[in-house]
Amino acid sequence: MENLKNNVIIVSGGMDSITLLYQERPKYALSFDYGSKHNAKELPRAQYHCGKVGSVHHIIKLDFINELFESSLLKSGVVIPEGHYEDENMKSTVVPFRNGIMLAIACGYAESVKAENVLIGNHSGDHAIYPDCRQDFILAMNYAMVHGTYKKVGIHAPFTNLDKRKIALIGKDLGIDYSKTWTCYKGSEKHCGVCGSCTERKMALEGFDTTVYKV
Repeated sequence: MENLKNNVIIVSGGMDSITLLYQERPKYALSFDYGSKHNAKELPRAQYHCGKVGSVHHIIKLDFINELFESSLLKSGVVIPEGHYEDENMKSTVVPFRNGIMLAIACGYAESVKAENVLIGNHSGDHAIYPDCRQDFILAMNYAMVHGTYKKVGIHAPFTNLDKRKIALIGKDLGIDYSKTWTCYKGSEKHCGVCGSCTERKMALEGFDTTVYKV
């Protein structure tokens, strides 16, 4: 852990947060089990890569989200829609204020372990339908965190204005094995290949995609 930076990362097990994990090499990592259909696929990937980097990794259960919130992404929700992220029906996958909740928890943890920043892998492809991935949200949340902690814990979100292709190319240069990441919202045995997240993954990894898709 001697070469790790004194930061906390929110890591899901997907491409973006795993790329950020290897790029920034934070000392601490938090994953959240909030009842999504693909949590069981994502979390082992997060644990694997945190182990490779050497980050201290914790999985935090947020059962109330699946029980009380409405989203097709959750086990309690309707069927995951298919199509591109920008399609209107993909808004059903929004988990209300998910990043706000996770960032708040990560902020409190960062203050407790005397870490400097919270890292999050939001990117420009998320902006179309996810309000809590946009730059205005990140800036507002950063303000709240800095002014709500003695240590002035901030947010580091370097991918905010990058698309997933650019993130994938960063990961390629870092030698990341993306076959050991998970993207598909449906959480089946293989990536479905047709949901919005799979469609974006295919475009991002074009030319070096080793993912096995159903379609």
